[in-house]
Amino acid sequence: MKKFVVFLVLITMFTTVGVNASEVPRESAPCNATNEAIIVVESFIGDILTEVQNGMGYADARAKSNRIFFNAWLNGQTSGFSYGELVDIANNAIWQYRDMYLRPDFYANNLEKVRVIITPVIEDYKSGKITYTEAEFNARAKIYQSVNPNFNPDVEYMKDSIYRDIPSVDNSLFILARKLILESK
Repeated sequence: MKKFVVFLVLITMFTTVGVNASEVPRESAPCNATNEAIIVVESFIGDILTEVQNGMGYADARAKSNRIFFNAWLNGQTSGFSYGELVDIANNAIWQYRDMYLRPDFYANNLEKVRVIITPVIEDYKSGKITYTEAEFNARAKIYQSVNPNFNPDVEYMKDSIYRDIPSVDNSLFILARKLILESK
């Protein structure tokens, strides 16, 4: 009997120890994601995000999280959020953590560069002159203009998508810009 009680105490101890699960980076979330949906995603796949930070592959993490969300959706455990909505948030977070794992130098080296490029946008956003949506759009334009000073979003975005002349830019620069904008408020 004593061994059984000790066994139960040990099991209880090990199962109640919290896992240091990772959060969904807010800058990776789709623009239509609510904070409540992000919290639901974190509750389901925080441990998977930690595994990705430690080297788990993107496809493996996606497959694991998709299975979790599908089962949760089937069982009505998604707090009213759709499977597709939660999976989009999760996949973006997994992609960003995997990219940060594979290219840590890129993120470290470009954070200050992006900050310098979008400083006027951040100042306008902090002072309330522009909304978050406008700040994100303006930051994107500033990043494109840092590659090609002649880039004019008013002209290029009005063209048929086949004829647009948009500079080639690493998408992670936009993620860094979103992070800086979100942190500025």
